[in-house]
Amino acid sequence: MKKQILIFIVFFSFLANANVRMPLLFSDGMVLQQNKSIPVWGWADAGEKVEIQFNKQIKTVTADKNGKWMVSLNAEKAGGPFELSITGKNKIVIKDVLVGEVWICSGQSNMEFQVYKTMNSQAEINDSNYPMIRHFGVAQDLSGTPKDDLKAGKWEASSKETVGNFTAVGYYFAKKLYAELKIPIGIINTSWGGTCVETWTSREAFEKNDEFKDMIANVPSVNMDAIFETYKKSLLGNIQKIQGFEVTMANENQFKEFDFKDANWPEIKVPSLWENQQIGNIDGIVWMRKTVVLSAEQAKKEAVLYLSKVDDEDQTYVNGVQVGTNTIWEAKRVYKIPAGVLKEGANVIAVKITDYSGGGGIYGDPADLKIDFKDSAVALDGLWKFNVVQVKVSVSPNSYPSLLYNAMVNPLVPYAFEGVLWYQGEANVTRANQYKKAFPLMITDWRTKWNQGNFPFYFVQLSTFNEFNGNSKVGSRWAELREAQTQTLKLPNTGMAVTTDIGNAKDIHPTNKQDVGLRLAAIALNNVYGKKRVYSGPTFKSQEVKGNEIILTFNNIGAGLAASDNSENVKGFEIAGADKVFHSAKAIIKNNKIIVSSAEVPNPVAVHYGWADDDTEINLYNKEKFPASPFRTDNWELITASEKYNISK
Repeated sequence: MKKQILIFIVFFSFLANANVRMPLLFSDGMVLQQNKSIPVWGWADAGEKVEIQFNKQIKTVTADKNGKWMVSLNAEKAGGPFELSITGKNKIVIKDVLVGEVWICSGQSNMEFQVYKTMNSQAEINDSNYPMIRHFGVAQDLSGTPKDDLKAGKWEASSKETVGNFTAVGYYFAKKLYAELKIPIGIINTSWGGTCVETWTSREAFEKNDEFKDMIANVPSVNMDAIFETYKKSLLGNIQKIQGFEVTMANENQFKEFDFKDANWPEIKVPSLWENQQIGNIDGIVWMRKTVVLSAEQAKKEAVLYLSKVDDEDQTYVNGVQVGTNTIWEAKRVYKIPAGVLKEGANVIAVKITDYSGGGGIYGDPADLKIDFKDSAVALDGLWKFNVVQVKVSVSPNSYPSLLYNAMVNPLVPYAFEGVLWYQGEANVTRANQYKKAFPLMITDWRTKWNQGNFPFYFVQLSTFNEFNGNSKVGSRWAELREAQTQTLKLPNTGMAVTTDIGNAKDIHPTNKQDVGLRLAAIALNNVYGKKRVYSGPTFKSQEVKGNEIILTFNNIGAGLAASDNSENVKGFEIAGADKVFHSAKAIIKNNKIIVSSAEVPNPVAVHYGWADDDTEINLYNKEKFPASPFRTDNWELITASEKYNISK
């Protein structure tokens, strides 16, 4: 018995001694940054001596009183594979380590957007055998306080089996860099769809900033359990207030039936994600109903129900009969209505929608919402009745500031890298004017935290998307956000890829991510890697009023200004007088300047170009085929001028 106790004590003592442990980022297949000092860090027992070996380097360090240790390896040239070994009371050997160029890819869903969803994806996947391109996917996580390590994540080499889930923008960027540099490329993908810039920014940055210090002073530093309970109470209370009745699944089996009375249900616009409407940012189950009146002739015909897209899952009924179901949020819903289901007079379409994460509801092109009778159709867009019956209570990354910085950025610090690629802003369009301060604040914050100087920070300007039908007459939140992004170029060592020409006015997630990656790569190849080339489209420089014309000059014209159809006439320009009313304008290219005029504006003072949510029409480029950034020449008040970031308690 004593012998058994002794063995137990020895075993327990062994367990009590902490093994040397490394961050998840330091794992097999990793890529280290070339030509820079390489921070390596981890944990051990307090006071434990740790030896680090890499290539021909050997360094030793002693863990501090908290068990944390860090060394800086000398800069290495591109190459590999190598082994990185860390030895304390135990030994860790990290294999297949490459040295090359490392870029962090971050933002919301258009950065999260995977290769398998892009145009020509199968061809891209077939051409993906690039073992020197490595991708580290940071697992999505949030935290009320800064974390030391990631929730999960691993390095993967590009191949047919792996590349489909890589960030598409990051991968196409890396592929272009590898084609020109022929050295290892590592991309660290830390992104989360639907997230605002404030959740990616540290608390310390807000505390030191005049714009946000009052806001952050009212945000308690609480644990996630407390945040969860507060959020749950607020969310359910808000939904009940909107509906005027309880959030419950009781009696939901009746909601599909034709004769169910839904007169007291509130209404919501379709197609549109409910995050953009009164339901707000919830995940859960929502029933939606639409009553349509058909003639006797229509009721007798074969019919097909088109429901556009449903995020995430739908069970769809017509007059109580299930006609279809689908679990793929990006798939168009096309359901044949069986003979005898439709009838003369009122007919009810009922859809049970289950949203697991991100956006929710019926969305897409209004033209894809209809009952089709081959020779005619009944439109289904407009107002639908809704009833939220279940809320999946989980804290959104946007519930409080800094949640994603704490969990998905702080654990990456101080990993050495070359620069950052950023695609985000859709979630900030309602506060576009404040983004002029919030976005530069985040960039400066990251640069401060990493202490690697003003590293390159290249971002994607918002593409075209007709979210609010915004334009010069009613104002455009999307145009204002694009302006905020353009103004962020005032920060040193920043770059912007304009994508107005490769978007989709009806889809917030355009599938052409190849050109996005190539345009970001063009900036990096010119600015970082000495491969001199034109990498930007025209950007507004100045205007001169001459009589009834305004003459515009531009920077970054490359070999010269050009319209996409090679004519002298450029589309998308508007002109206004002192009354601030904009009119469509004639715009011609002359001597690499744009001359803008309109018979309706004899005394012009200002010009808009591409000032709309959907700016698909615009066609000004340079001859190197980089599109011009949308702009305005006035400083009149914006529709988002008074919108501020705040926390609802």
